[in-house]
Amino acid sequence: MSKDQRVLFVCLGNIVRSPLAENMFIHLADQAGVLDKYYAESAGTAAYHVGEAPDARMRRVAAGHGLVYSGRARQFEMRDFERFDIIIAMDASNRENILRLARKPEDEAKVRMMREFDLQGSGDDPVPDPYYGGIDGFEQVYQIVARSCQGLLDAMEAGETGD
Repeated sequence: MSKDQRVLFVCLGNIVRSPLAENMFIHLADQAGVLDKYYAESAGTAAYHVGEAPDARMRRVAAGHGLVYSGRARQFEMRDFERFDIIIAMDASNRENILRLARKPEDEAKVRMMREFDLQGSGDDPVPDPYYGGIDGFEQVYQIVARSCQGLLDAMEAGETGD
């Protein structure tokens, strides 16, 4: 991981929201010609889906927008505080679970909310988990994540993320 800035996206199971955000961020950075500056991964706060592929419904919605991705779920680890410059939580529950593992103020300072970077949301708004709902929820999450990842990339490019 020799990239300048390293970002970790975190949701509950690491099969819907965070892998979408990881791959969306990489896609947007690549489109902007700045991928060489960034490294992105995703993780979940729970071990429910470790080793599983991203949710097929989310991948179908993303593919409909031209974003094709794969990967395997993993659980957030304490060492992620050392490995990443910014840790993006999808909702308040994920943020609290991450903060429980923080050992020092510098760890806590790395944790941000995804919707802080969404011009149509606020930092306290969650990226909803569509897992138990219909396909419309996956489309809504796609749109939120796309906007938020673009806002995050713009903020990082402008040096506004506190790194």
